[in-house]
Amino acid sequence: MNEIELLEEADALARRYVAGVLDQPVFPDAQALDALSAFAEPLPDEGKGALDTVQMLDRLGSPATVVSNGPNYFGFVIGATLPAAAAAERMVGAWDQCASSHDNAPVADVLEKQAGAWLLEILDLPRESAVAFGTSATACGLSVLAAARATLLARQGWDYSEQGLIGAPAIKVMVPATVHVTVRKALQILGFGWANVVKLPVDGEGRVIPDQMPEMDDRTILVLQAGEVNTGEFDRFADIIPHAKAAGAWVHVDGAFGLWARASALKDLTAGVEGADSWTTDGHKWLNTPYDGAMAICRDPQALARVMNADAAYSTASADSQKNLTLEFSRRARGIPIWAALRALGRKGVAAMVEKHHAQAVQVGEGLRAAGFDVLNRVVLNQVLVRGRDDTATAAILQQAQDSGQVWFGGTVWQGRPAFRISLSSFRTEQENVDRLITLLRQIGPDGPAHR
Repeated sequence: MNEIELLEEADALARRYVAGVLDQPVFPDAQALDALSAFAEPLPDEGKGALDTVQMLDRLGSPATVVSNGPNYFGFVIGATLPAAAAAERMVGAWDQCASSHDNAPVADVLEKQAGAWLLEILDLPRESAVAFGTSATACGLSVLAAARATLLARQGWDYSEQGLIGAPAIKVMVPATVHVTVRKALQILGFGWANVVKLPVDGEGRVIPDQMPEMDDRTILVLQAGEVNTGEFDRFADIIPHAKAAGAWVHVDGAFGLWARASALKDLTAGVEGADSWTTDGHKWLNTPYDGAMAICRDPQALARVMNADAAYSTASADSQKNLTLEFSRRARGIPIWAALRALGRKGVAAMVEKHHAQAVQVGEGLRAAGFDVLNRVVLNQVLVRGRDDTATAAILQQAQDSGQVWFGGTVWQGRPAFRISLSSFRTEQENVDRLITLLRQIGPDGPAHR
């Protein structure tokens, strides 16, 4: 079998998988999970061949997937992959470009710059900002937080790139007590030390309380949230950011999914967010693009480029080349599926998707509250945070829903007690899927299956 025939076979298997997402259990059954043991084979002395390898991948792998690319997955704010984005990803793979700069990949350089410009437009963020397409919100957050520290140190007369941190002025970091683990991870990697990070008091919705914040100064990095991971809530940017900027602090906004509210009729939730210095958001969440496609946005392009620059004697490029804005030197053109999604949907299509999922989340919240469940949040966006009658019931409800194979969502802890979180973010999720979810949970009941 030649290369083209092999790719055609892989495409046929992939098409069959996508066509079957409505029929496959959302979480794999025990038989599919047990079959994965067949992958634990010795490294062959003689190769098994490309066709056999691809067919094995489909035969054993496809039944053992979590169908997050379907309409009944409500976990972790994972959107399905839009057809335009999936097709663009296929083209990017065929091109096999090292998308580090214009010299290596002219088409990638042009399209990622266009995607960045469109992103700033649809999110209505400062148009002079740099947009870096990184692997994840963790990597992108690490990049802009590194830029934040270097910039604050430079204002104190300290050259971070040359002098490092030994003897450097201390930089203080403030985060919401409900900050996402990816921000914590980035801060730990950067050496701030979690014990040294100031955790800001939050209200019952998980938002920073402005009048309980300690003093900030020009050695402060302040992290705020657009879309708290459990409640979907937004910090009060318009109240907080001006004070932080007046003190000389750097403000970063973690907006992995919530920042997309800015592209919709829900924009008022983000009022004042444009005053920050940096932002992060994900494509695989509300834009419904493939994984490995997040964005670091930095108001001052040079602040990011100074820290991320990867020029070498054999490989120089402009400061706005992706290799000089991201952690990766050799990289794939992960911004192209984002370009494809934005072009295919347009401004109105993105807004419609965000607004649809908000309406669905409101319906789920109202339906479960009417059925006796304890809905813990106001459902301002796409997150529905729920408990049963007690902690035992909550755990049992979650387990039965997951075991049903009809839906999948995950557990969490909110204010010290178990809960479960339902996230609406897949373009495939329609009214019938929302109705099925509510019906299933009503059948289980707020007391859990043990009490029926």
